[in-house]
Amino acid sequence: MGAQLCFEANAKAPGEALRFHAETKGAQVRLDTRGCTAHRRATFHDGIVFSQRPVRLGERVALRLLREESGWCGGLRVGFTRLDPACVSVPSLPPFVCPDLEEQSPTWAAVLPEGCALVGDVVRFWVDRRGRLFAKVNAGCRFLLREGVPVGAPLWAVMDVYGTTKAIELLDPTASQLPTAMPWDLSNKAVAEPKATPGEECAICFYHAANTCLVPCGHTYFCRCCAWRVFRDTAKCPVCRWQIEVVAPAQGPPALRTEEGS
Repeated sequence: MGAQLCFEANAKAPGEALRFHAETKGAQVRLDTRGCTAHRRATFHDGIVFSQRPVRLGERVALRLLREESGWCGGLRVGFTRLDPACVSVPSLPPFVCPDLEEQSPTWAAVLPEGCALVGDVVRFWVDRRGRLFAKVNAGCRFLLREGVPVGAPLWAVMDVYGTTKAIELLDPTASQLPTAMPWDLSNKAVAEPKATPGEECAICFYHAANTCLVPCGHTYFCRCCAWRVFRDTAKCPVCRWQIEVVAPAQGPPALRTEEGS
C-alpha cells in the first residue's frame, strides 16, 4: 500500500506525549490544532488515525470518547501496526482497520466490546511483552482483546473512529490529574436500551430492562449499560460483591444466585 515498515527491534521512542499523526489519517478525519482530537466528519468509515511516534511495550495509549452518533453498527477499533505513518501513502489507506488494513499490512487491531465504553469514558490500551493486546475502561479491570502481536519491531498505535464513535481525544497517561471519566449522561447513550415492562426493571436505573448476566455469580438484575458501567468502575457485582469476569446477555427473567451455587 505504498508504505514503509520499520524493522529495528529496539527503536527508541521519543519522550514526547502521544498525538495523532498530522498527515496520515482517513479521508473523513479532522484533527484539532494540537493533534489530540480526531473527529470523523461524515459517513461511518474512513476514520483511521495513527500515533505520531512508536509506542513502547506496556505503554498505555489513553483516549477519551468525546462524541457518539446513533444509527450505525459497531464502534471504536484499537490496535498496533508496524507501518510507519510518515511513510504511508494517504490515498492508499483503506476505509477500515478491521479487516482491510489488517489484511493489507502488518496490523493487529480489535473492536471494543459493544457497550463497554460510553461518551466521557477513558479507554486505555496497550500490548505487553507476550504480544497480548489489552484494554481497560476507566478504573475497571483490564480485558484481553487479542493475542499474537509480534513485538520484535517498533509498533505505532492505530485507531479507527468507526461507526457509532464520532470523536476521540488522546490523553497524556502520565498526567497527574488524568480523569477516569466524565459525568455520564443517561440521555446520551449511542445504543438504545429497551424500556422495561413492570417487574423487569434494571435494579440500578429502574428504567431499562434487566437483560444482562454477570458471570460467574449469575445475577441478572441489570441492563446492559449499567452492567458495563459497574464492570468498568468496580468489577464487583452490586448484589453479592463477587468479582465480575464476564458481562453476558441474560436469558429469561432476572435471577438471583442461590446459596447452593455460592
